[in-house]
Amino acid sequence: MRRKDREMGRAFGLAVIDRAPFGVLSVLEPDGQPYGLPLSIAREGETLYFHSATGGKKTALLPEGAPVHVVFVGEVRVPAVMAQEEAEEAAKDPARFGELTSKLFTTEFESAMVRGRVRLLTSDKEKTRGLWLISRKFTPQWMPYFPQAVESGLKHTAVYAVDIDEITAKRKKYDAAGVEMKWQRTEPGESPRPPADPRSYETNE
Repeated sequence: MRRKDREMGRAFGLAVIDRAPFGVLSVLEPDGQPYGLPLSIAREGETLYFHSATGGKKTALLPEGAPVHVVFVGEVRVPAVMAQEEAEEAAKDPARFGELTSKLFTTEFESAMVRGRVRLLTSDKEKTRGLWLISRKFTPQWMPYFPQAVESGLKHTAVYAVDIDEITAKRKKYDAAGVEMKWQRTEPGESPRPPADPRSYETNE
C-alpha cells in the first residue's frame, strides 16, 4: 500500500466488510480477462459467504479453490472541513491552493480488500448457515420467516464461502478540527464499530 499513513488494521477491515452494502469479487475468465461480480456478502469470523443460482456464468467461473479478490467500500462522504469564507481566502493565495485540493476536492472513505480461495458449500447445514448470515445482514426484519424461505429455496441455491487469506484496509477521515487523521489515529471516544455478532441458527442435517 503506497499510502501507509492511511492504512488501517485488520479489525477495522473486518468492520468495513460488515457494514459494506456489497462487495465486488474479481476472478479471471478462461481467456485471462478480468471479471467482477457485485455480490451481497456476509461474514462470520474469517469467512465470507455469498450465494447464486446453481448454474450460469458465475458458477462456471468459481471452481473449487479458485483464487479471488474481493473489494468492499464502507462509508463515503464529502467532508465539510473548509468554510466558504476560508475557501474564498485560500483561492486568493497561490500558496494555499493545495488546501483547496486536499480539503474541498476530496472524499472521506473506508475500504477493505480480501484475497482468498472460494469453496462451494455442499451440506445443507453449511448452506443454511451461509444463507442465514446473508439474510441476517441484509434483511433482518424478515428473519422470522427465514425457515420457510430456506426450505423452499435451498435446493435451487448455490452457497459459496471464501476463507480470508489476506486483508488490507484503508481510510481517509478528518477530525473535528479539519485535520486528516493518519496512522490509525482516532478521536477521543471513537472506535471502529464492532463486527456483527449474529445469533446462532441451528439446523438439522
